[in-house]
Amino acid sequence: MGGVTGGSTAAAWAALRGLPHPTLAELFAGDADRPAALTRRIAWPVEPGSEAETGMLVDFSKTHLGDEALAAFEALTEAAGFAAARDALFGGGIVNPTEGRAATHGALRGSGTEAQVEEAEALLARMGMLVEAIHEGALGDIRHCIAIGIGGSALGPALAIDALTRDLALVDVHVVSNIDGLALEAAFRACDPATTLIALASKTFTTTETMTNAASALKWLADNGVEDPGGRVVALTAAPDKAVEWGVDETRILPFPESVGGRYSLFSSIGFPVALGIGMDEFRQMLAGAKAVDDHFRATEGRANAPLLAAYADQYYTRLRGCQTRAVFAYDERLKLLPDYLQQLEMESNGKSVTAHGAPVDGPTAAVTWGGVGTDAQHAVFQLLHQGTHLIPVDFIASIAPGDDLDPAHHRILLMNCLAQGAALMAGKTSDDPSRAYPGDRPSTTFLVEDCDAAALGALIAFHEHRTFANAVLMGINPFDQFGVELGKAIAKQIESGKGDFDPSTKALMAAAGLA
Repeated sequence: MGGVTGGSTAAAWAALRGLPHPTLAELFAGDADRPAALTRRIAWPVEPGSEAETGMLVDFSKTHLGDEALAAFEALTEAAGFAAARDALFGGGIVNPTEGRAATHGALRGSGTEAQVEEAEALLARMGMLVEAIHEGALGDIRHCIAIGIGGSALGPALAIDALTRDLALVDVHVVSNIDGLALEAAFRACDPATTLIALASKTFTTTETMTNAASALKWLADNGVEDPGGRVVALTAAPDKAVEWGVDETRILPFPESVGGRYSLFSSIGFPVALGIGMDEFRQMLAGAKAVDDHFRATEGRANAPLLAAYADQYYTRLRGCQTRAVFAYDERLKLLPDYLQQLEMESNGKSVTAHGAPVDGPTAAVTWGGVGTDAQHAVFQLLHQGTHLIPVDFIASIAPGDDLDPAHHRILLMNCLAQGAALMAGKTSDDPSRAYPGDRPSTTFLVEDCDAAALGALIAFHEHRTFANAVLMGINPFDQFGVELGKAIAKQIESGKGDFDPSTKALMAAAGLA
């Protein structure tokens, strides 16, 4: 990746492809200590300065990774130059060669070069001062915030706000991403314009959907008697000059580095709406949970490294077993948006067909990430997981502590179902009636956080960032560009201008839609 890849990986992949595929039952029968050997725990302080710890447990024992496969993947890791790529990631090296950029999202939570971390801390302090000023009434009585962005500028904030503000929101935040006016109108109905702030998130400050929604939001404020709508805008961007040109006062512009990609930007000023909703102390806890995973990922080698071990499982199923999808089910209502977030993180990062050096890849890259929330999904899609013809690795994610104050039976049943599904997928069940038979030998990984708080959410996000990066290194691809999203945007502009040369089908559809 960007000049840091090691020797040829062809021999390592050949060795992996030549391995046998024992069943899960055979793997457990051959190793009485398998659960302990394939469970990883990442811990962090309960609160800053505390010696008491909490954390996250990840159980990989229900995957088909045995000692032989793990040793072969560790050989691939060395051949792919993983250690050098990881050093480049945290050391500010060029890990995005097509755009000539570093990827400094780790520095946002204190994992990077000294200069990068100092810059990130200064920007975080600036954001904190604005958040606290707003809470203290510096911009008037602010009770609502409409956060406008798209892609990484919306998915991360939406996940964090939904997960962390259910008990109490210091400011009621509504995230709007879709250009469909129905989305913005729904936010308008939920907010009082007299007490609403607009958080406008765009890395370039030119994103069509975001800027169109922003103009409509300002018109809504003006139409409802707000004398200075522009004074209600906070800009979150890597292009502060563009925000000034658009009309935002520089005191309400929160920059973030150009080297932070959109889908990796939640811990930057893109997280301003989250901090506004939960407060800076909780936001810093989210950073602390992420840094605990950073520290583990940087300091741990081979199969002991939890995100790297997750990448081994991903590569095993996509490249060695032909699995085209991976399912993620959060057994916690607070994490219901996590599958949506992971879809962009994983599929936009690793949905590539060329290597970091522009050569065709020699195998499948990102699986299709999909999922839902338990127990709802059990009554919708689990039929296919248990008895369908597709082999689909599953991630289960749950919190040991409940998020509600109801009868403990609610959470106990939730956890029992989560654990039962993993057990059932692995064990299966024989029957004389084929319609009631379950083949079993179906893999899953289980994530258990001790509580679904801000630190745990930060840890989960950082874990999957590093899992995505590790997958990219093993495949030799660049996870930090996303040129695939540009072509459709360009053609949409051609439709707007009427100057494109379109196929007959598109011309007919344009006419039918009134766009010709």
